Amino acid sequence: MIGLLGPSARLCDGYTRREMLRLGGLSAFGISLPHLIAAKRVHAGDARPSFGRAKSCIVLWMTGGPPQHETWDPKPDAPAEIRGPFDSISTSLPGIRVGELMPNTARILDKLCVLRAVHTDNPSHPGSSYEMMTGVLHPLGKGRDDVVDSRSDFPNFSSIVKRLRQAPPGIPAAVVIPEPIFNVPFYPGQHGGFLGSRFDPWRLTCDPSASDFKIPELSLPDGVSDSRLSARTGLLNLVDSPDAALRGDATWKTYKTDSQQAFDLLAGRRAREALDLSREPPEVRDRYGRHKFGQGCLLARRLVEAGVPLVQVNWHRDKDDDTPMWDAHWKLEDNLKRKLMPPMDQSYPVLLDDLEQRGLLSETLVIWMGEFGRTPKLEFVAPHPTIGRNHWGNVFSIALAGAGVRGGQVLGSSDKDGAYPKDFAVEPGDLLATLYHSLGIDPHAEIHDPLNRPHPISRGRVLERVF
Repeated sequence: MIGLLGPSARLCDGYTRREMLRLGGLSAFGISLPHLIAAKRVHAGDARPSFGRAKSCIVLWMTGGPPQHETWDPKPDAPAEIRGPFDSISTSLPGIRVGELMPNTARILDKLCVLRAVHTDNPSHPGSSYEMMTGVLHPLGKGRDDVVDSRSDFPNFSSIVKRLRQAPPGIPAAVVIPEPIFNVPFYPGQHGGFLGSRFDPWRLTCDPSASDFKIPELSLPDGVSDSRLSARTGLLNLVDSPDAALRGDATWKTYKTDSQQAFDLLAGRRAREALDLSREPPEVRDRYGRHKFGQGCLLARRLVEAGVPLVQVNWHRDKDDDTPMWDAHWKLEDNLKRKLMPPMDQSYPVLLDDLEQRGLLSETLVIWMGEFGRTPKLEFVAPHPTIGRNHWGNVFSIALAGAGVRGGQVLGSSDKDGAYPKDFAVEPGDLLATLYHSLGIDPHAEIHDPLNRPHPISRGRVLERVF
């Protein structure tokens, strides 16, 4: 976050001359003076205590939409066609139950704040994903499966963090693993949108569970040492200096920025070491689970430990598997019992326990979420002869932990069928306002599009009851 306090002599309004010069320069990047003044008040103690508690955020994205009935919001007293194929179990919170396939997660509910009344009212995978990742409605409206990504999109939350939070040198500001969210086609809302590719998160398509896992982009060629890379960088700067006219060109500036970031990542050991899972003891890797999601969670812990402000772990899609992520329209019982819940219930609690043991949970916000929930009533899904749950954006659940989040609480509720919000309804803009607030970013800060039109980074309210 931008520091406004320093030892220099101050003007009559409390700011130094150096700070006023910085404010003038920062305005060109869409960061306005009122929002920086608000940030100064935060440093002075004139703010809610939860503001800025998080140094990092980990988003665990359950691609496809997990069913609320079988996870965070079971309805044990409902008819079988609503209750579903599984029972519920007690948790570490008296009177609070979760699905029976979450025994390890049930143990750590005292660390969590569960929101049971989140809604987008959008049954479209790409449309609801766009809302959850940007906080705004897609221009084409709700219920459209034909929305595709565009550079006119509103920026993803990771891009906003990359824009307004500075990562340590040689460390990316936002990382997405192990693959982007997609079905057919690539879902919108996953990049910098109108901010430009400069603010796209660093997407790594990889399999961290592979025995020979490594990131080729961060591997130096054979025979090139760190010192030799540094010498090559200096030589490139000498021969790659444009004339005065080209220095002001936007394309040149973008190229220079991207090149510098690439060299910083290659030259800096921290990013390479954070992504080197061979540095972890085998028993730790076993505890997380030797599968894509488990090793992705372990990578997320290593990345925030290295100083990355935001890491998103997407649930993967296996090409040769009939399980379409959490989009379990059919074979609901089998897919949940054998393929989806066991790895999730293994890795998620271990991640939180590991962060806590390392002293990182108090400064890391962890969000478990997906794009929507599933229909409250079991249905036959053509052309498959088995029952499942279809898309449902009218109500679903997410969970938060760490960074000042008050664990051991369930906020909001759905109706008796788990179909609609009953109280404390939460919209995507509220969630993102809370994420930014936790990271010390003013949720009302403005960014500007290529036409210099101002846009607030969130249009929701901070969920103060979470903290």
